[in-house]
Amino acid sequence: MSLSDPIADMLTRIRNGLRSRHEIVTAKASKICEGICRVLKEEGYLSDYKRIEDGKQGLLRIYLKYGPQGQEVISEIKRVSKPGLRIYRSAQELPRPMDGLGISVISTSAGVFSDRQCREKNVGGEVLAIVS
Repeated sequence: MSLSDPIADMLTRIRNGLRSRHEIVTAKASKICEGICRVLKEEGYLSDYKRIEDGKQGLLRIYLKYGPQGQEVISEIKRVSKPGLRIYRSAQELPRPMDGLGISVISTSAGVFSDRQCREKNVGGEVLAIVS
């Protein structure tokens, strides 16, 4: 597990879980990871997620989503801004994955949002991940 980048660790667990056809994956909990899961659930990429208290940091139980014939709902999920190279964009410069068919997950001063929500609120921030 990557202690320096818990977001990349969670995204990798989701990616590997989808490829292995798991229904549930577990990752270390943090506010930012919980915010990413909330955005992915709102946008229809995850079935659900729950925070489980274990007396330490806590865990996120992430319920993966598949299509009617069992196909993966998420075809690509990748980290954009990394601890060694942060990527910030204004509301007008936010990436549009697959010409709007995918989403970008953005961390703003007001919380974690999708690129669509950021454009509505006219706020920019750190581009955490791209999902399509």
